[in-house]
Amino acid sequence: MSLAETTTEVLQLGTHRFTSRLIVGTGKYADYQVMGESLERSGTECITVAVRRERLIDAAGNNLLDFIDANRYTLLPNTAGCFNADDAVRVARLGRELLLGLENPGADWVKLEVLADKRTLLPDTLGTLQATERLVADGFQVLCYTTDDPIVAKRLKEAGATSVMPAGSPIGSGQGVLNPNNIRICLEYLKEGDPDYPVIVDAGVGTASDVTIAMELGVDGVLLNTGIAHAKDPLRMADAMRHATEAGRQAFLAGRIPKRLYATASSPDEGVITAKPR
Repeated sequence: MSLAETTTEVLQLGTHRFTSRLIVGTGKYADYQVMGESLERSGTECITVAVRRERLIDAAGNNLLDFIDANRYTLLPNTAGCFNADDAVRVARLGRELLLGLENPGADWVKLEVLADKRTLLPDTLGTLQATERLVADGFQVLCYTTDDPIVAKRLKEAGATSVMPAGSPIGSGQGVLNPNNIRICLEYLKEGDPDYPVIVDAGVGTASDVTIAMELGVDGVLLNTGIAHAKDPLRMADAMRHATEAGRQAFLAGRIPKRLYATASSPDEGVITAKPR
């Protein structure tokens, strides 16, 4: 039994509830067999599928959906590859139709990405805000990929986003959480008066320690893809990411000791053996 399963805590994302706090993508794997095994080893219960970018049928004629148990995983359609609000809204609606056909509970939500350019894959904040407003009005639960700008994060929440998902670093870069202070401020702004509002670090994770660092900041979960898919051993890395998520969450809940400039003895001063006076 994992640490996540030993606690009554769950990850609540709108109407969806998960024991695992790790969300994993389905792209960039060497083949669908590795993808399926990696998803299982990661312990995730929620996986993302890029509706526009993902080839559901590969060169060998294999269907991505044949390697995903739609009864086991909640699918999270995402709008990766969209560079304006109109395209993102259209792709979100396509994702909804796809999952309605599969009778998967993920049909009512979307991971929103509106990208600014192909080189950085950073979000277009204005386009993201516009798409959020339109999708919320259309009945979607919207999980927003965004920068680590706390003001933008606050405005996305005000626009009705179910979850704000600040990037740790650029997509696929493997740089980890570059600006933990901004993530802390995002958490402060988003959870002020609403401590259960879910904040997910999305993008840039390269290895297990990156996940742990993110979770220790107090975020509610981590979304990753490349860190597992492009690892030398994806299955072993999937295991590592699962344990890192659990360890980081437990460490956050436990409360770390403060950092100090000087040493603090771990043994008490009382009862120290001293030389007998002459």
